[in-house]
Amino acid sequence: QSQLVESGGGLVQPGGSLRLSCVAAGFSLEDYSIGWFRQGPGKEREAVSCISTSGGRAYFADSVRGRFTVSRDTAKRTVYLRMNNLNAEDTAEYFCAARNAACSGDDGSYHHWGQGTQVTVSS
Repeated sequence: QSQLVESGGGLVQPGGSLRLSCVAAGFSLEDYSIGWFRQGPGKEREAVSCISTSGGRAYFADSVRGRFTVSRDTAKRTVYLRMNNLNAEDTAEYFCAARNAACSGDDGSYHHWGQGTQVTVSS
């Protein structure tokens, strides 16, 4: 069964950092762009970042650009989202998703989803 599994979430103080991991089980990530999405309390799900199949291109939402980075290790079937200088607005459930095509901000176009990992930014 093909699935994605996120980890690395937790409680962090404002200004802190976290690294989320997204591991693929049952399939290779080589042919998939990987998107990161988040859904905060009372908010709609939004696109945060995406990394292309080769890792050569990365995209970020305006709200996280300059603070978040994304990378992938194909051999480990893992994509990482490094989040720095976190603030309360970053509090959300974070999801990774795989798309057998180029990056897109349309969450409906992704084929595989993880179960999510909670990130809470609070003092």
